[in-house]
Amino acid sequence: MKDFPSFSLAGFLLPFLLLQGSMQCSAVSKFSVKRPAEPIMVLLGTDATLPCQLSPEQSAAHMQIRWYRSQGSPAVLVYQNGQELGGEQMLEYRGRTELVADSIGKGAVALLIQQVRASDDGQYWCHFKDGHISSEAVVELRVVGLGFTPHVHMMGPVDSGIRVQCSSDGWFPNPRVQWKDKTGMKLSSLSESHTQDGDGLFHVEASLVVTDSSLGSVTCSIQNPRSDQEKAAAVFLPEPFFPRVSPWKAALAGTVPVLGLLLIGISYFGWREHQSKEREVKKREKESEDRDQMKKEMEDALKIKSKRREAGERRKALYEADWKKALLYPDWRKEQFQAAIVTFTHEICHQHSSDPEGRENFREDTEDMSSSNKTEDCNLIKLGQESFTSGRYYWEVDLKDSDEWTLGIYEVLPEKSGPHKKFRVLEKKGCEYRALTFCLQDISSEQHLQIDECPQKITVFLDYEDSDISFYNMNDGSHIFSFRQVCVSGSLYPYFRLKCLEFSPTAQ
Repeated sequence: MKDFPSFSLAGFLLPFLLLQGSMQCSAVSKFSVKRPAEPIMVLLGTDATLPCQLSPEQSAAHMQIRWYRSQGSPAVLVYQNGQELGGEQMLEYRGRTELVADSIGKGAVALLIQQVRASDDGQYWCHFKDGHISSEAVVELRVVGLGFTPHVHMMGPVDSGIRVQCSSDGWFPNPRVQWKDKTGMKLSSLSESHTQDGDGLFHVEASLVVTDSSLGSVTCSIQNPRSDQEKAAAVFLPEPFFPRVSPWKAALAGTVPVLGLLLIGISYFGWREHQSKEREVKKREKESEDRDQMKKEMEDALKIKSKRREAGERRKALYEADWKKALLYPDWRKEQFQAAIVTFTHEICHQHSSDPEGRENFREDTEDMSSSNKTEDCNLIKLGQESFTSGRYYWEVDLKDSDEWTLGIYEVLPEKSGPHKKFRVLEKKGCEYRALTFCLQDISSEQHLQIDECPQKITVFLDYEDSDISFYNMNDGSHIFSFRQVCVSGSLYPYFRLKCLEFSPTAQ
Protein backbone atom coordinates (compact mmCIF):
# COMPACT_ATOMS: atom_id res chain seq x y z
CA MET A 1 0.00 0.00 0.00
CA LYS A 2 1.28 3.47 -0.93
CA ASP A 3 2.52 5.59 2.00
CA PHE A 4 1.04 9.08 2.72
CA PRO A 5 2.91 11.90 4.41
CA SER A 6 2.26 11.98 8.17
CA PHE A 7 0.91 15.11 9.96
CA SER A 8 -0.04 16.17 13.52
CA LEU A 9 -3.62 17.11 14.37
CA ALA A 10 -2.39 19.53 17.07
CA GLY A 11 -0.16 21.29 14.57
CA PHE A 12 -3.16 21.78 12.29
CA LEU A 13 -5.50 23.18 14.99
CA LEU A 14 -3.03 25.45 16.86
CA PRO A 15 -2.84 28.28 14.26
CA PHE A 16 -6.62 28.21 13.91
CA LEU A 17 -7.20 28.55 17.66
CA LEU A 18 -4.63 31.36 17.97
CA LEU A 19 -6.31 33.29 15.15
CA GLN A 20 -9.75 32.87 16.69
CA GLY A 21 -8.49 33.95 20.17
CA SER A 22 -6.85 37.02 18.67
CA MET A 23 -10.13 37.97 16.98
CA GLN A 24 -12.05 37.54 20.25
CA CYS A 25 -9.50 39.61 22.22
CA SER A 26 -9.70 42.40 19.64
CA ALA A 27 -13.48 42.37 19.83
CA VAL A 28 -13.52 42.57 23.63
CA SER A 29 -10.93 45.36 23.77
CA LYS A 30 -13.19 47.70 21.82
CA PHE A 31 -15.84 49.44 23.92
CA SER A 32 -18.01 52.52 24.16
CA VAL A 33 -19.47 54.45 27.09
CA LYS A 34 -23.22 54.85 27.63
CA ARG A 35 -24.69 57.76 29.56
CA PRO A 36 -28.19 58.57 30.92
CA ALA A 37 -30.65 59.65 28.25
CA GLU A 38 -31.85 62.63 30.33
CA PRO A 39 -29.89 65.20 32.39
CA ILE A 40 -29.48 64.52 36.11
CA MET A 41 -31.50 67.12 38.06
CA VAL A 42 -30.82 67.65 41.80
CA LEU A 43 -31.73 70.22 44.45
CA LEU A 44 -29.10 72.65 45.71
CA GLY A 45 -27.30 71.30 48.80
CA THR A 46 -28.20 67.62 48.19
CA ASP A 47 -26.01 64.83 46.75
CA ALA A 48 -25.84 64.05 43.01
CA THR A 49 -24.99 60.68 41.41
CA LEU A 50 -23.78 60.72 37.77
CA PRO A 51 -23.71 57.18 36.27
CA CYS A 52 -21.99 55.79 33.17
CA GLN A 53 -21.70 52.23 31.76
CA LEU A 54 -19.28 50.38 29.47
CA SER A 55 -20.77 48.72 26.37
CA PRO A 56 -20.41 45.81 25.86
CA GLU A 57 -20.54 44.95 29.55
CA GLN A 58 -17.05 44.14 30.90
CA SER A 59 -14.88 44.77 33.94
CA ALA A 60 -13.35 48.25 34.34
CA ALA A 61 -11.37 47.48 37.50
CA HIS A 62 -8.04 47.52 35.61
CA MET A 63 -8.84 50.69 33.63
CA GLN A 64 -8.15 54.34 34.31
CA ILE A 65 -11.42 56.22 34.96
CA ARG A 66 -11.32 60.01 34.78
CA TRP A 67 -14.12 62.53 35.35
CA TYR A 68 -13.52 66.10 34.18
CA ARG A 69 -15.45 69.28 33.28
CA SER A 70 -13.67 70.37 30.08
CA GLN A 71 -10.63 69.45 28.00
CA GLY A 72 -7.35 70.63 29.53
CA SER A 73 -8.85 71.37 32.96
CA PRO A 74 -7.91 69.57 36.21
CA ALA A 75 -9.92 66.48 36.96
CA VAL A 76 -13.01 66.19 39.12
CA LEU A 77 -11.94 62.63 40.07
CA VAL A 78 -9.29 60.15 38.84
CA TYR A 79 -9.47 56.40 39.61
CA GLN A 80 -6.59 54.05 38.76
CA ASN A 81 -5.17 50.80 40.12
CA GLY A 82 -8.10 50.37 42.50
CA GLN A 83 -7.84 53.77 44.23
CA GLU A 84 -8.66 57.46 43.79
CA LEU A 85 -5.74 59.77 42.92
CA GLY A 86 -5.91 63.26 44.41
CA GLY A 87 -2.98 64.89 42.62
CA GLU A 88 -4.97 66.14 39.62
CA GLN A 89 -8.23 66.86 41.45
CA MET A 90 -9.74 70.36 41.29
CA LEU A 91 -9.62 72.14 44.66
CA GLU A 92 -13.38 72.76 44.84
CA TYR A 93 -14.12 69.02 44.57
CA ARG A 94 -11.68 67.77 47.21
CA GLY A 95 -13.52 65.96 49.97
CA ARG A 96 -16.86 66.22 48.09
CA THR A 97 -16.52 63.48 45.44
CA GLU A 98 -16.44 59.72 45.53
CA LEU A 99 -16.42 56.97 42.88
CA VAL A 100 -19.29 54.52 43.37
CA ALA A 101 -17.69 51.30 42.11
CA ASP A 102 -19.99 48.59 43.50
CA SER A 103 -20.62 47.26 39.96
CA ILE A 104 -17.23 48.07 38.42
CA GLY A 105 -16.86 44.39 37.54
CA LYS A 106 -19.73 44.89 35.07
CA GLY A 107 -18.36 48.20 33.77
CA ALA A 108 -20.81 50.39 35.74
CA VAL A 109 -19.49 53.29 37.83
CA ALA A 110 -20.92 56.57 39.09
CA LEU A 111 -19.55 59.91 40.31
CA LEU A 112 -21.01 60.98 43.68
CA ILE A 113 -20.90 64.75 44.36
CA GLN A 114 -21.84 65.71 47.90
CA GLN A 115 -23.62 68.94 48.88
CA VAL A 116 -24.12 70.21 45.32
CA ARG A 117 -23.38 73.90 44.72
CA ALA A 118 -24.51 76.25 41.97
CA SER A 119 -21.01 76.09 40.46
CA ASP A 120 -21.42 72.30 39.97
CA ASP A 121 -24.06 72.91 37.29
CA GLY A 122 -23.04 71.81 33.78
CA GLN A 123 -21.43 68.94 31.85
CA TYR A 124 -19.19 66.15 33.20
CA TRP A 125 -17.13 63.84 30.97
CA CYS A 126 -16.76 60.17 31.96
CA HIS A 127 -13.55 58.83 30.35
CA PHE A 128 -12.44 55.16 30.36
CA LYS A 129 -8.92 54.20 29.21
CA ASP A 130 -7.56 50.65 28.73
CA GLY A 131 -4.04 50.75 27.35
CA HIS A 132 -4.21 52.57 24.01
CA ILE A 133 -7.99 52.27 23.74
CA SER A 134 -10.30 54.87 25.32
CA SER A 135 -13.87 56.11 25.10
CA GLU A 136 -15.93 58.73 26.88
CA ALA A 137 -19.42 60.19 27.26
CA VAL A 138 -20.85 63.40 28.66
CA VAL A 139 -23.35 63.54 31.54
CA GLU A 140 -25.41 66.68 32.15
CA LEU A 141 -25.95 67.86 35.77
CA ARG A 142 -28.65 70.46 36.32
CA VAL A 143 -28.80 72.13 39.73
CA VAL A 144 -32.13 73.47 40.97
CA GLY A 145 -32.17 76.08 43.73
CA LEU A 146 -35.55 77.03 45.24
CA GLY A 147 -35.22 80.38 46.95
CA PHE A 148 -37.12 81.89 49.85
CA THR A 149 -40.81 82.81 49.74
CA PRO A 150 -41.12 86.30 48.16
CA HIS A 151 -41.40 89.34 50.42
CA VAL A 152 -44.18 91.60 49.01
CA HIS A 153 -44.99 95.02 50.45
CA MET A 154 -46.43 98.40 49.46
CA MET A 155 -43.88 101.13 48.78
CA GLY A 156 -46.43 103.97 48.91
CA PRO A 157 -48.78 105.95 46.69
CA VAL A 158 -47.70 107.42 43.35
CA ASP A 159 -49.50 109.83 41.01
CA SER A 160 -51.56 107.12 39.32
CA GLY A 161 -51.90 104.47 42.05
CA ILE A 162 -49.93 102.40 44.61
CA ARG A 163 -46.43 100.99 44.06
CA VAL A 164 -45.85 97.40 45.24
CA GLN A 165 -42.43 95.68 45.47
CA CYS A 166 -41.54 91.95 45.51
CA SER A 167 -38.10 90.49 46.42
CA SER A 168 -36.56 87.06 47.05
CA ASP A 169 -33.12 85.41 47.03
CA GLY A 170 -31.49 81.96 46.94
CA TRP A 171 -32.62 80.94 43.40
CA PHE A 172 -30.74 78.97 40.72
CA PRO A 173 -30.81 79.32 37.78
CA ASN A 174 -32.20 82.80 37.08
CA PRO A 175 -35.94 82.65 38.02
CA ARG A 176 -39.02 84.11 36.33
CA VAL A 177 -41.23 86.72 38.06
CA GLN A 178 -44.95 87.12 37.40
CA TRP A 179 -47.59 89.45 38.92
CA LYS A 180 -51.26 88.37 39.00
CA ASP A 181 -54.51 89.80 40.32
CA LYS A 182 -56.96 87.81 42.45
CA THR A 183 -58.66 86.41 39.33
CA GLY A 184 -55.36 85.05 37.99
CA MET A 185 -54.93 87.66 35.24
CA LYS A 186 -51.28 88.52 34.57
CA LEU A 187 -50.00 92.05 35.25
CA SER A 188 -46.93 93.72 33.74
CA SER A 189 -44.01 94.70 36.00
CA LEU A 190 -42.92 98.32 36.19
CA SER A 191 -39.27 97.30 36.79
CA GLU A 192 -37.32 94.08 37.39
CA SER A 193 -33.70 93.38 38.41
CA HIS A 194 -31.69 90.16 38.86
CA THR A 195 -28.33 89.95 40.69
CA GLN A 196 -26.04 87.01 41.49
CA ASP A 197 -24.15 86.62 44.79
CA GLY A 198 -20.75 85.04 45.48
CA ASP A 199 -22.27 81.54 45.70
CA GLY A 200 -23.84 81.90 42.26
CA LEU A 201 -27.40 82.25 43.62
CA PHE A 202 -29.80 84.83 42.19
CA HIS A 203 -31.57 87.68 44.02
CA VAL A 204 -34.59 89.16 42.19
CA GLU A 205 -36.56 92.37 42.76
CA ALA A 206 -39.66 93.50 40.85
CA SER A 207 -42.11 96.39 41.28
CA LEU A 208 -45.64 97.06 40.08
CA VAL A 209 -47.91 100.13 40.03
CA VAL A 210 -51.58 99.28 40.73
CA THR A 211 -54.03 101.92 39.46
CA ASP A 212 -57.28 99.97 39.81
CA SER A 213 -58.54 100.28 43.40
CA SER A 214 -61.05 97.45 42.84
CA LEU A 215 -58.36 94.77 42.53
CA GLY A 216 -58.23 94.25 46.30
CA SER A 217 -54.92 92.31 46.24
CA VAL A 218 -52.05 91.27 43.92
CA THR A 219 -49.80 88.18 44.01
CA CYS A 220 -46.08 87.93 43.19
CA SER A 221 -44.96 84.45 42.08
CA ILE A 222 -41.32 83.43 41.39
CA GLN A 223 -40.77 80.28 39.33
CA ASN A 224 -37.71 78.08 38.74
CA PRO A 225 -37.40 77.62 34.93
CA ARG A 226 -36.05 74.05 35.23
CA SER A 227 -38.44 72.41 37.67
CA ASP A 228 -41.43 74.79 37.16
CA GLN A 229 -41.68 74.93 40.95
CA GLU A 230 -42.75 78.32 42.27
CA LYS A 231 -43.21 80.27 45.47
CA ALA A 232 -45.74 83.07 45.78
CA ALA A 233 -46.96 85.73 48.21
CA ALA A 234 -49.84 88.23 48.07
CA VAL A 235 -50.42 91.71 49.45
CA PHE A 236 -53.78 93.34 50.28
CA LEU A 237 -54.41 96.81 48.80
CA PRO A 238 -56.97 98.81 50.85
CA GLU A 239 -59.08 101.10 48.65
CA PRO A 240 -58.54 104.19 50.88
CA PHE A 241 -54.81 104.01 50.09
CA PHE A 242 -55.45 105.03 46.45
CA PRO A 243 -55.17 108.77 45.60
CA ARG A 244 -58.58 110.48 45.59
CA VAL A 245 -59.77 113.71 43.97
CA SER A 246 -61.57 116.09 46.36
CA PRO A 247 -65.17 116.79 45.25
CA TRP A 248 -64.83 120.35 46.56
CA LYS A 249 -62.02 121.07 44.14
CA ALA A 250 -64.19 120.02 41.21
CA ALA A 251 -67.06 122.10 42.53
CA LEU A 252 -64.92 125.16 42.96
CA ALA A 253 -63.40 124.72 39.50
CA GLY A 254 -66.91 124.76 37.92
CA THR A 255 -68.36 127.58 39.97
CA VAL A 256 -70.25 130.03 37.85
CA PRO A 257 -68.64 133.49 38.09
CA VAL A 258 -72.13 134.97 38.71
CA LEU A 259 -72.17 133.50 42.27
CA GLY A 260 -69.55 136.06 43.10
CA LEU A 261 -67.77 136.65 46.34
CA LEU A 262 -70.54 135.07 48.47
CA LEU A 263 -70.15 131.61 46.98
CA ILE A 264 -66.36 131.96 47.01
CA GLY A 265 -66.42 132.73 50.74
CA ILE A 266 -68.77 129.84 51.52
CA SER A 267 -66.68 127.48 49.41
CA TYR A 268 -63.49 128.63 51.07
CA PHE A 269 -64.67 127.95 54.62
CA GLY A 270 -66.18 124.64 53.58
CA TRP A 271 -62.95 123.66 51.85
CA ARG A 272 -60.92 124.49 54.94
CA GLU A 273 -63.12 122.26 57.10
CA HIS A 274 -62.95 119.44 54.56
CA GLN A 275 -59.17 119.64 54.36
CA SER A 276 -58.88 119.45 58.12
CA LYS A 277 -61.08 116.34 58.27
CA GLU A 278 -59.24 114.76 55.35
CA ARG A 279 -55.88 115.33 57.02
CA GLU A 280 -57.21 113.71 60.19
CA VAL A 281 -58.50 110.72 58.22
CA LYS A 282 -55.19 110.36 56.37
CA LYS A 283 -53.31 110.58 59.64
CA ARG A 284 -55.37 107.75 61.16
CA GLU A 285 -55.03 105.71 57.98
CA LYS A 286 -51.27 106.26 57.96
CA GLU A 287 -50.98 105.17 61.60
CA SER A 288 -53.08 102.08 60.85
CA GLU A 289 -50.98 101.33 57.76
CA ASP A 290 -47.74 101.69 59.73
CA ARG A 291 -49.03 99.33 62.43
CA ASP A 292 -50.17 96.76 59.86
CA GLN A 293 -46.92 97.06 57.94
CA MET A 294 -44.83 96.66 61.10
CA LYS A 295 -46.91 93.66 62.16
CA LYS A 296 -46.57 92.04 58.74
CA GLU A 297 -42.82 92.66 58.60
CA MET A 298 -42.40 91.15 62.06
CA GLU A 299 -44.45 88.10 61.04
CA ASP A 300 -42.43 87.72 57.82
CA ALA A 301 -39.17 88.06 59.73
CA LEU A 302 -40.29 85.40 62.22
CA LYS A 303 -41.29 83.07 59.36
CA ILE A 304 -37.95 83.55 57.60
CA LYS A 305 -36.07 83.03 60.87
CA SER A 306 -38.10 79.87 61.59
CA LYS A 307 -37.48 78.47 58.10
CA ARG A 308 -33.76 79.17 58.32
CA ARG A 309 -33.62 77.54 61.76
CA GLU A 310 -35.48 74.48 60.42
CA ALA A 311 -33.14 74.32 57.41
CA GLY A 312 -30.14 74.54 59.73
CA GLU A 313 -31.54 71.75 61.90
CA ARG A 314 -32.09 69.56 58.83
CA ARG A 315 -28.53 70.19 57.64
CA LYS A 316 -27.22 69.40 61.11
CA ALA A 317 -29.25 66.17 61.25
CA LEU A 318 -27.81 65.10 57.88
CA TYR A 319 -24.33 66.02 59.09
CA GLU A 320 -24.66 64.03 62.31
CA ALA A 321 -25.96 61.03 60.36
CA ASP A 322 -22.78 60.86 58.28
CA TRP A 323 -20.36 63.40 59.78
CA LYS A 324 -17.22 61.37 58.98
CA LYS A 325 -17.64 62.07 55.26
CA ALA A 326 -18.50 65.76 55.66
CA LEU A 327 -15.67 68.31 55.53
CA LEU A 328 -17.72 71.33 56.64
CA TYR A 329 -19.07 72.70 59.95
CA PRO A 330 -16.11 72.25 62.35
CA ASP A 331 -18.25 73.65 65.20
CA TRP A 332 -20.66 70.71 64.75
CA ARG A 333 -17.72 68.30 64.48
CA LYS A 334 -16.60 69.41 67.96
CA GLU A 335 -19.78 67.83 69.35
CA GLN A 336 -18.47 64.41 68.20
CA PHE A 337 -15.02 64.93 69.81
CA GLN A 338 -13.71 65.58 73.32
CA ALA A 339 -11.74 68.75 74.01
CA ALA A 340 -8.12 67.87 74.82
CA ILE A 341 -6.49 69.70 77.75
CA VAL A 342 -3.34 71.33 76.36
CA THR A 343 -1.04 74.10 77.57
CA PHE A 344 1.31 76.35 75.62
CA THR A 345 4.87 77.01 76.81
CA HIS A 346 6.00 80.00 74.74
CA GLU A 347 8.52 81.01 77.42
CA ILE A 348 10.58 77.81 76.94
CA CYS A 349 11.31 78.50 73.31
CA HIS A 350 11.94 82.19 74.08
CA GLN A 351 14.55 81.36 76.72
CA HIS A 352 16.17 78.85 74.47
CA SER A 353 16.58 81.40 71.69
CA SER A 354 17.55 84.60 73.58
CA ASP A 355 18.57 84.24 77.25
CA PRO A 356 22.05 82.66 77.85
CA GLU A 357 21.07 81.33 81.26
CA GLY A 358 17.83 79.96 79.82
CA ARG A 359 19.74 78.22 77.01
CA GLU A 360 22.02 76.59 79.55
CA ASN A 361 19.12 75.35 81.69
CA PHE A 362 17.39 74.13 78.58
CA ARG A 363 20.43 72.09 77.51
CA GLU A 364 20.63 70.57 80.98
CA ASP A 365 16.99 69.54 80.85
CA THR A 366 17.32 67.98 77.39
CA GLU A 367 20.89 66.71 77.27
CA ASP A 368 19.73 63.08 77.64
CA MET A 369 17.33 63.26 74.71
CA SER A 370 18.17 61.05 71.74
CA SER A 371 18.71 62.47 68.30
CA SER A 372 15.23 61.37 67.35
CA ASN A 373 13.83 63.81 69.90
CA LYS A 374 15.64 66.89 68.57
CA THR A 375 12.69 67.84 66.41
CA GLU A 376 10.65 68.33 69.58
CA ASP A 377 13.09 70.77 71.25
CA CYS A 378 10.87 73.78 70.57
CA ASN A 379 7.50 72.03 70.95
CA LEU A 380 5.33 74.75 72.51
CA ILE A 381 2.32 72.57 73.31
CA LYS A 382 2.01 70.10 76.19
CA LEU A 383 -0.74 67.54 76.72
CA GLY A 384 -2.63 67.50 80.03
CA GLN A 385 -2.86 63.71 79.96
CA GLU A 386 -0.22 61.04 79.45
CA SER A 387 -0.83 60.54 75.71
CA PHE A 388 -3.51 59.76 73.10
CA THR A 389 -4.00 55.99 72.76
CA SER A 390 -7.70 55.92 71.85
CA GLY A 391 -10.78 58.10 71.39
CA ARG A 392 -11.52 61.34 69.54
CA TYR A 393 -10.01 64.69 70.62
CA TYR A 394 -9.62 68.24 69.33
CA TRP A 395 -7.57 71.30 70.34
CA GLU A 396 -7.15 74.83 68.96
CA VAL A 397 -3.96 76.76 68.27
CA ASP A 398 -3.99 80.58 67.90
CA LEU A 399 -1.37 81.40 65.23
CA LYS A 400 -2.12 85.14 64.92
CA ASP A 401 0.29 86.65 62.38
CA SER A 402 3.12 84.09 62.68
CA ASP A 403 5.15 83.90 59.47
CA GLU A 404 6.51 80.41 60.22
CA TRP A 405 5.03 77.50 62.16
CA THR A 406 4.72 73.73 62.26
CA LEU A 407 1.54 72.15 63.68
CA GLY A 408 0.26 68.57 64.02
CA ILE A 409 0.98 65.38 65.99
CA TYR A 410 3.82 62.96 66.53
CA GLU A 411 3.73 59.26 67.32
CA VAL A 412 6.21 57.53 69.63
CA LEU A 413 7.29 54.25 68.02
CA PRO A 414 9.15 51.60 70.06
CA GLU A 415 12.40 50.30 68.53
CA LYS A 416 15.23 48.07 69.71
CA SER A 417 17.62 51.01 69.62
CA GLY A 418 15.23 53.18 71.59
CA PRO A 419 11.93 54.93 70.89
CA HIS A 420 11.75 57.40 68.01
CA LYS A 421 9.04 59.69 66.65
CA LYS A 422 6.98 59.83 63.50
CA PHE A 423 5.52 63.26 62.66
CA ARG A 424 2.42 64.20 60.65
CA VAL A 425 2.26 67.99 60.47
CA LEU A 426 1.25 71.08 58.50
CA GLU A 427 4.00 73.60 57.89
CA LYS A 428 3.92 77.29 56.88
CA LYS A 429 6.88 79.28 55.63
CA GLY A 430 5.98 82.70 54.31
CA CYS A 431 3.11 82.18 51.88
CA GLU A 432 3.88 78.49 51.25
CA TYR A 433 2.10 75.60 52.97
CA ARG A 434 2.78 71.87 52.87
CA ALA A 435 1.69 68.67 54.63
CA LEU A 436 4.52 66.38 55.80
CA THR A 437 4.91 62.86 57.11
CA PHE A 438 8.46 62.09 58.28
CA CYS A 439 10.42 59.96 60.69
CA LEU A 440 14.06 60.44 61.80
CA GLN A 441 14.37 63.41 59.43
CA ASP A 442 13.35 61.25 56.44
CA ILE A 443 10.31 62.66 54.63
CA SER A 444 8.04 59.81 53.59
CA SER A 445 5.21 62.03 52.31
CA GLU A 446 5.08 65.67 51.22
CA GLN A 447 2.20 67.60 49.67
CA HIS A 448 2.10 71.30 48.84
CA LEU A 449 -1.18 73.02 49.74
CA GLN A 450 -3.02 75.98 48.25
CA ILE A 451 -4.51 78.11 51.06
CA ASP A 452 -6.07 81.41 49.95
CA GLU A 453 -6.66 82.97 53.38
CA CYS A 454 -3.88 82.90 56.00
CA PRO A 455 -5.28 81.01 59.04
CA GLN A 456 -5.29 82.95 62.33
CA LYS A 457 -6.56 79.98 64.34
CA ILE A 458 -6.49 76.26 63.46
CA THR A 459 -8.41 73.41 65.12
CA VAL A 460 -6.85 69.92 65.02
CA PHE A 461 -9.20 66.90 65.15
CA LEU A 462 -7.73 63.47 66.06
CA ASP A 463 -9.79 60.29 65.55
CA TYR A 464 -7.53 57.52 66.86
CA GLU A 465 -9.75 54.54 65.94
CA ASP A 466 -10.42 55.77 62.37
CA SER A 467 -6.77 56.89 61.94
CA ASP A 468 -7.82 60.38 60.83
CA ILE A 469 -6.05 63.70 61.58
CA SER A 470 -7.85 66.78 60.18
CA PHE A 471 -7.02 70.51 60.23
CA TYR A 472 -9.63 73.32 59.97
CA ASN A 473 -9.19 77.06 59.40
CA MET A 474 -11.41 78.67 62.06
CA ASN A 475 -11.37 82.03 60.24
CA ASP A 476 -14.11 80.73 57.93
CA GLY A 477 -14.65 77.13 59.11
CA SER A 478 -13.03 75.66 55.97
CA HIS A 479 -11.24 72.31 55.80
CA ILE A 480 -7.48 72.58 55.17
CA PHE A 481 -6.12 69.02 55.02
CA SER A 482 -6.57 65.50 56.44
CA PHE A 483 -4.18 62.61 57.02
CA ARG A 484 -6.58 59.71 56.34
CA GLN A 485 -6.25 55.97 57.02
CA VAL A 486 -2.77 56.44 58.47
CA CYS A 487 -1.22 53.47 60.27
CA VAL A 488 -1.22 54.39 63.99
CA SER A 489 -0.10 51.92 66.65
CA GLY A 490 1.80 53.91 69.28
CA SER A 491 1.11 56.84 71.60
CA LEU A 492 0.22 60.20 70.00
CA TYR A 493 1.12 63.71 71.24
CA PRO A 494 0.25 67.22 69.95
CA TYR A 495 3.06 69.18 68.32
CA PHE A 496 3.53 72.92 67.64
CA ARG A 497 6.51 75.17 67.08
CA LEU A 498 7.00 78.68 65.70
CA LYS A 499 9.56 77.60 63.12
CA CYS A 500 9.68 75.42 60.02
CA LEU A 501 11.32 72.03 60.11
CA GLU A 502 14.91 71.90 58.88
CA PHE A 503 16.21 68.67 57.41
CA SER A 504 19.82 67.76 56.80
CA PRO A 505 21.41 64.51 55.54
CA THR A 506 23.40 64.04 58.75
CA ALA A 507 20.49 64.65 61.14
CA GLN A 508 19.64 60.97 61.49
